[in-house]
Amino acid sequence: MKVGREHQLIVTIVKKGWAERILTAAKEAGARGGTVLYGRGCGVHEQKRLLGIPIEPEKEIILTLIHRDKTNRALQAIVNAGQLEKPGTGIGFVLDVDKVVGIVHLLEVCGEDTEVT
Repeated sequence: MKVGREHQLIVTIVKKGWAERILTAAKEAGARGGTVLYGRGCGVHEQKRLLGIPIEPEKEIILTLIHRDKTNRALQAIVNAGQLEKPGTGIGFVLDVDKVVGIVHLLEVCGEDTEVT
């Protein structure tokens, strides 16, 4: 089993229907793919009502595991594609990843061959 210590996870939360453009932008910036999850929002910009009934907006959560060297470029592409600099459009953040398994094809490309201890 191999591990990678040079990866980060970009988490992006956007309105429903925007995940495809986020994934496309991330791939064009060097990401190899991503995972889309579905959720609902309850932030300050989410207080919408229809006929007096509160609406819980649906969200798409995009998880993009990427090599640390490509993170800034991919994050900027995501910000542009998702218009994240505008209020109420979404949020993105980056988490360090200590260990990762199951992406042997990516680890070999990066030259990492560290064994899990």
